[in-house]
Amino acid sequence: MHETEILCITHKHPPSVGGMEKQSYELIQGLQRYYITHVIAYRNDSNKVLWFLKLPFKIMKTLKKNPGIKLIHLNDGSMGVACLWLLKRTTIPIIVTFHGLDLTLSLSLFQHKILPKLKQYAGAICVSEYTRSEALKRGFAHDTTYTVRNGVDLSLGKIPVNTGMVQMVKEKYAVDLTHKRILFTMGRPVKRKGFSWFIKNVMPLLDKDIVLLMAGPLRNHPNKMQRITQRITDKISPTLQMILGLNSDAVQIVKELSNSENVHHLGRVPFADLVQLLSLADLFIMPNIEIEGDEEGFGLVALEANMRGTFVLASGIEGITESVIHGQNGFHLPSGNATAWADKIHELLSDKNKLSILSSQAKDFVGKNYSWDRMVEAYRDIFDRYIGNAHVNN
Repeated sequence: MHETEILCITHKHPPSVGGMEKQSYELIQGLQRYYITHVIAYRNDSNKVLWFLKLPFKIMKTLKKNPGIKLIHLNDGSMGVACLWLLKRTTIPIIVTFHGLDLTLSLSLFQHKILPKLKQYAGAICVSEYTRSEALKRGFAHDTTYTVRNGVDLSLGKIPVNTGMVQMVKEKYAVDLTHKRILFTMGRPVKRKGFSWFIKNVMPLLDKDIVLLMAGPLRNHPNKMQRITQRITDKISPTLQMILGLNSDAVQIVKELSNSENVHHLGRVPFADLVQLLSLADLFIMPNIEIEGDEEGFGLVALEANMRGTFVLASGIEGITESVIHGQNGFHLPSGNATAWADKIHELLSDKNKLSILSSQAKDFVGKNYSWDRMVEAYRDIFDRYIGNAHVNN
């Protein structure tokens, strides 16, 4: 029977969909095997601003109702900022997970005024060595700053492949993939993902039977307010785009789509379709480009592609290099080098037998090294170092 109590606080949680939401859910589910786990989570069932405003009350109520809580975990830097007041209200050790942007945001106020305060927490867990290095550059303590890589749902690899997927894509998405070699990518249309760069610079270099399928949120016709906001923030500050959560590459992607016959954006797709598209693809691509202050902290989608038996090509930058291990579950390519990308795609697609072997080996590698259980065990080891006597100040 579990006796030790902990409190997990997160604003990234299902039913919202995304890498951070998935990590938060799997972490909390796993921790419940070892602790009595109290959870305060935003579940997309109310106004988020109001949720944050009510958060201090909810936290104090939970702590007073459960005086046995020995540790508090905040699932990203945003929660760390929102809960700074808690440092003066409790001696319970507080651990914060950092994902990348919540450390590197290139806003002077954040870097010089807010971030130094985040170092006051008992410990920091970073999702990659890259993220940890960014934390250490900013003065976080070596002995209380840890790396725990994200995991992936291994059950993804057990879902049967739909052999009729080509016909389904034709009927449902009006894209004919007959006799085509398929690249696939997914994610929000933000500049660091490199989507518009790839469409503009790499696709024209590829053989005509190679198509790119894309999935994720995208408005083909942004409304007037979105276009105005985009223009203003483009001129003022890319950082403002990130803070506002704007899809900074959306307008350019739509423009490039209109000029390309071999690129098809499917929009948001159901999970069941997404799983099959990952298997249908010959290669999964992550053509990220470097955007100061908007670095990729990890890259969970690469692991999901691997678990569906698809090899990955990714820019060898930032935290991506820890989700895609060169020569194991994918290859690193130079960011922004269109010729290198085109050459490697042609090389791999020219030998389907070799690519099939690489894809199978990649799936095995990820299965052995990136399970959610491994991640949870690592968190547990860190948490147990901190759990001791603590109390809430009245």
